[in-house]
Amino acid sequence: MLARNLLGAAAILVALAHPVIAEEPLTTYKSLSPELALDLARASLGDCRSRGYQVAVAVVDRFGVIQVVLRDRFAGAHTVSTASGKAWTAATFRTSTTELNAVSQPGMMQAGIRNLPGTVIVGGGLIVEAGGSLVGAVGVSGAPGGDADEACAKAGIDAIRDKLEF
Repeated sequence: MLARNLLGAAAILVALAHPVIAEEPLTTYKSLSPELALDLARASLGDCRSRGYQVAVAVVDRFGVIQVVLRDRFAGAHTVSTASGKAWTAATFRTSTTELNAVSQPGMMQAGIRNLPGTVIVGGGLIVEAGGSLVGAVGVSGAPGGDADEACAKAGIDAIRDKLEF
């Protein structure tokens, strides 16, 4: 018992002897401007329109908070919440919803994420990065399938790519 107490005390002294690295009290990060978020949403919507799809597009910031939502005239009522959910899911999990779909199939280790409140694990949600940092995400809903939704989201990101290095 005495040996265990001495060993514990020694471990505490060793831990206290090492300097503690303080975290920075403030942090900085990049963020999409409202104008750039709107440009992204418009470009994604425009690409879907050119393919003959009526969709909704949502753009969220790096934390998953909605910045812009656009819904085409004949897009279904469900598309707004689905697009917003895809964008939120991509931003908060920091990956595309197509990738999340692949790694969370029933029976897989990460299958439980499908049951988390607010997650929409259907293709069409993509992260937006600038200079290696996550700045937001875009979600598209209403095209015939997640792959088509994702193609429109990708086209939107490609349309603003030159403005992302701000």
